[in-house]
Amino acid sequence: MPTTRPRLARILPVLAAAALALTACTNPVSEATTGSTSSGPSFDLTSANAEDRPRLDEVPEAIEALKESGFEPITEGTLTVAISPYTAPLAIAAEDDPDTIIGSEADFAQLIADGLGLELKLVPVSWADWPLGVESGKYDLITSNVTVTEERKDLFDFATYREDVLGFSVKAGNPDIDKIESAPDVAGLKIVVGSGTNQEKVLQAWDAENVANGLDPVEFVYYDDNAAAVLALQSGRVDALLAPNATLAYAAAATGETEVVGTLNGGWPDTARIGATTAKGNGLIEPVQLVLNSAIESGEYQEVIDRWALDAEAIDESELNPQGLPRE
Repeated sequence: MPTTRPRLARILPVLAAAALALTACTNPVSEATTGSTSSGPSFDLTSANAEDRPRLDEVPEAIEALKESGFEPITEGTLTVAISPYTAPLAIAAEDDPDTIIGSEADFAQLIADGLGLELKLVPVSWADWPLGVESGKYDLITSNVTVTEERKDLFDFATYREDVLGFSVKAGNPDIDKIESAPDVAGLKIVVGSGTNQEKVLQAWDAENVANGLDPVEFVYYDDNAAAVLALQSGRVDALLAPNATLAYAAAATGETEVVGTLNGGWPDTARIGATTAKGNGLIEPVQLVLNSAIESGEYQEVIDRWALDAEAIDESELNPQGLPRE
C-alpha cells in the first residue's frame, strides 16, 4: 500500500494496474494516472481540478436532520472524510501539489460537505486503516470505493452513490470484438484478469458455464508487470482486460487507444453498490443520503459523473443500507 504521493506515470499502465490490483470489494489501489494524450479529452490533474469541483448549495432538510440526529463532527464545522488517494479517476494526489487530493471520490465528498453546510477536510488513509478509523470516530466518513456488504453493515452505515461496475476493455477499433455482455461473448478469448479478484471469480463462472455448454474455454492471462499487460493488449497477444470500470473508462477517455465494450455489476450475480460509509448508528448517514439525493436531483451529482467518465456507474437515487453482497 503506497503511503506517499504516487509517482508520475503514463496513462496506459493504469489499465494493467487495474486488472492486477483493483477489486470490486476490497483495496482500490494502483499507480495513479497523471496525464492524457492528444487522442482523448484532457483531464486536469493539477490542484486547479480541486478548485473547479462541482459545488452544492446547503440542503436545509439535511442540515436539520443532522441537528436532530445528535451527531457531532470530529472538528466543529468540518466534515472529516477519509480517502485513499492512489487510483485515477477515483482519488490521486494532484501533480503539482501532493497535499491536494483530486478525483471523483473527493468530488462526492465535497458535495456531501457542502450540502451539510460543513467545510471539507480530506484525510489520506491506507485502505487497511479506514475501517478502524471510521468505527472509532477518527474520521466522520469515507468516500473511497467502499462496496456495501452484509458483513460491513454490522459495523457501518451506507448511503450509496455509485454502482459497483466491472468492465471489459479492448484495443480501440478491434474488428473482432464489439461487445462483451454475457458469458458466450468471452468464449475462446484471451483475457487479462487479476488473480484472486472479484472479476476473476466472475470470469471463472462465465467460463465454466461456457464449457458446460460446449463453447471454447477462456484463456486466463496473468501479468506481474503492468506495462507488459498493456503491451499485450495493444499488440493483440491478448483480447481483453477485465477490471473495475472506473479505471478502464477513464483510461479509454484519456487516450482513445482502448475502449470499454461491456460492463457488468461487480457483485455478479448479486448486485454490488458503492456507498459513503459512516460508523454504525451515529446519526450521520441519513443526512448524507438526503444530500446525495438532492445533488442527484439538482444536477451536481451528474457533473461529477461526467467529469470523470463514470456514466456507467451513475445511480438514480441514493439508498440507505441496501442489500449488500452476501457473507462469505
